[in-house]
Amino acid sequence: RLIWVFIMLVGLQSCTVGYSFTGADIPAQAQSFSIKLFQTATPMASANYNLRLTESLKDLMLAQTRLDLVEKRGDLQYEGVITRYETSNAAISGEEYTTVNRLTITVKVKYVNTFEREKSFEKSFSRFADYSSSEDFSTVESALIEDINSQLTQDIFDASLGAW
Repeated sequence: RLIWVFIMLVGLQSCTVGYSFTGADIPAQAQSFSIKLFQTATPMASANYNLRLTESLKDLMLAQTRLDLVEKRGDLQYEGVITRYETSNAAISGEEYTTVNRLTITVKVKYVNTFEREKSFEKSFSRFADYSSSEDFSTVESALIEDINSQLTQDIFDASLGAW
């Protein structure tokens, strides 16, 4: 009976599963990730938006994985381009003609998994947040960006490391 316990413990030790408590599917041998500063391909984006998005993704990765952030050539690599940063009219509602405006942000991301190349991808992610036209965009922009970044970074995380 003691021998069976020993065999099971040795067997469990030799298993390498790459899942984390967040449901991330991380290769067992991966130790690091790198995120190149996102570029901006649209003149509409606020001056430091690319930095804010890059830092949001770094923060999410540090919070939800066991991986170390390295400057370049991580085991998991991210880079991207902000291709859309646009405000538009989302809806006109009611008899008072209240207008709802929308900030839409789209980013094209390149993800490289150096251990499982078949999981690497290049794809676009897009999210939006609405605000009332009675609000000045410059006063709500920061909150809208925070909301959109939270969604975008989670989408990027789920697409690259999601186990579902």
